[in-house]
Parts: sequence; C-alpha cells; structure tokens
Amino acid sequence: MNLVGIPTNYSDENNWAHLPKNIDKAVDTFFIYPTVYVNPEPDAPAIAPVDDPEFRFSVSEYYPETPELFDEMTNLYEPFYRQSNLFTLSGKTHDEIMEFQLREPRTDIYAALDYFFEHYNQGRPFILAGHSQGSLMLKIALCDYFREHSEYLNRMVAAYLIGFSITTDDLKANPALKFAEYADDTGVIISWNTEGPENKNEKNIVVLENAISINPLNWKRDDTYASASENLGDHIPIMESESLEELDFNVHKPGLADAQLDLERGVVVCTTLAEHYVTPPAPGADNVFGPASLHEADYTAYWENIRENVNVRIDAFFNNLKNHD
Repeated sequence: MNLVGIPTNYSDENNWAHLPKNIDKAVDTFFIYPTVYVNPEPDAPAIAPVDDPEFRFSVSEYYPETPELFDEMTNLYEPFYRQSNLFTLSGKTHDEIMEFQLREPRTDIYAALDYFFEHYNQGRPFILAGHSQGSLMLKIALCDYFREHSEYLNRMVAAYLIGFSITTDDLKANPALKFAEYADDTGVIISWNTEGPENKNEKNIVVLENAISINPLNWKRDDTYASASENLGDHIPIMESESLEELDFNVHKPGLADAQLDLERGVVVCTTLAEHYVTPPAPGADNVFGPASLHEADYTAYWENIRENVNVRIDAFFNNLKNHD
C-alpha cells in the first residue's frame, strides 16, 4: 500500500485515546477524531507528532463528546494518530488534501486498524465513526484498506463518516461500498455536512463535488423537509456569555435544528441554528468552511437522532443475522 514512515506502535495502550474498560457490548466502534491540531505558527509541523502532549491534551479534553455517544452503546476504541495541521490543509485543493493524507496519517490509521482487528475485535460486529479529518481518514481506509481486507466488511454494522463528503465518484470507484438509503440498512456509509442556506455557493473544505448525504432527522435521501419538531434532542453546549463556561449540554429539549437535503450541493441545510455558524477566521486566514457552515454541529445538532439510529442499525444487523441462520 506504499505507506509512508514507521507506524505508531498500537500494542502500547498509551497510544490509544480510549480503550474500553470492560468488553460488555456486542458491537465495537473504531472512532477517529477530527482536526484538533490547529497551529498557525510558520515553523509548526505540518503533521502533529503522535506523542506531542498538547496534541494529546486537545484530543482528550477538547473533543470528548462524540466518541462518548458511541461509548454508550458499543465497546469504543479510539487510537491516537498523527494528524495534519489545519493550516497545512487550508490552502490545498481537494486532490492535494487527499494526496497529503496518504502520508503518516494513513500509515497510523492502517496500523491501528490492523491492531484492532488482530488483537481487540475478536470477530465482533463493528461500527466505523469519525468527524471531519477523522471521517476523511476512514473514507480513505474504506476505499483502500478495506479493499485489501474485504472479509471484514460483512461484519460492519455501519460507517458514520460525518463532516466530510462521500461522493458518487467514491461509490463508482468502490462497488463494494454502499451509501445508506434508509434508517435501518446495514453495512452502509452514513454521511452529511451541515450548512446554513447562505453557504450555498461558498467554498467549504469538507464539501466535495458530487457529494451525497442522508437527512439525520428523517433518514431520507430526497429533499423532504424535516422540521425541528422531528429533532429528538441536541447536544449543543450552552455557554454563559461572560465567563464562557459551559453550563449544560441538554438545555435544548427537543433539539432546535431542522434539516433538508440540498441534492445539488449534497449537504444538509439547517435554517434554525445561525448562532452556531463556525466562527470566521482571523483576518488574513482562509475561511475554509464558508461563512454559514455548521461543521462543528454536524453531530451535536442531531445528537439524539443519531443515538437512536445507531441502536436501530445495531438491532437491524442482528435481526438480519437471525434471518439468515
């Protein structure tokens, strides 16, 4: 596979951001975190060293919530991996980003997958899940690693590759991969990018040409509108305005986000969360997500619906096994 560099040693438990304390669930999740390495300094590494303390702190402290969603229902495995600096990626085309990610980040993801399947998974069904750069890395793995290890795919409950586009071109090039069509199909990819209407013609680093999505409220692939009344609950933190201290994740019940697919752009459009648009960058820096992106809310805006859907797909997977026995 022409891997670059020496892989991180995943037999060392310190190189896992999360390992389950008890193997007490029927399904595993292999989770890859999003971009937490954002260093604008001119001499900053293009790819974060996996043992950098500040980088590890960011993984563990600044983005714990999404893997916790899967931890409730599955045995959660989350490796540390060498990650690209957002400032390194921001000036690149999509093709250049894909090429860059084939370096040390891919080497680590493949090594972690090898160790997961050979030593941890023990033949259980599994979920792949990520966000943003994490979803990009899992997309690369599905199109490459799992082509070489196709025997694993029949145990894949689903792949939640949220926050980075899956395209029709990806599926044409990889016939073994299927995109979700309903709430309960299994062995499929689930993906979307969330935007406000004002992002329609704007550049967004995670939205690719020919992107496709599924609606996280009604689990449809058409443009049927799903109002916020269908949102079972969000996980957006409420912040105290002066101290910016987090008060509560669960104030908004039910959730406030609506959802409708823009079939031409291949994204989920949300009209009700303008206050949560990604903050524009500092002057002189690229606005890589566009002025009305809800990238940071891809999971949190639809939290309870995703949580329910994970359970639905797990149940469907085991029901399918029974029906084939």
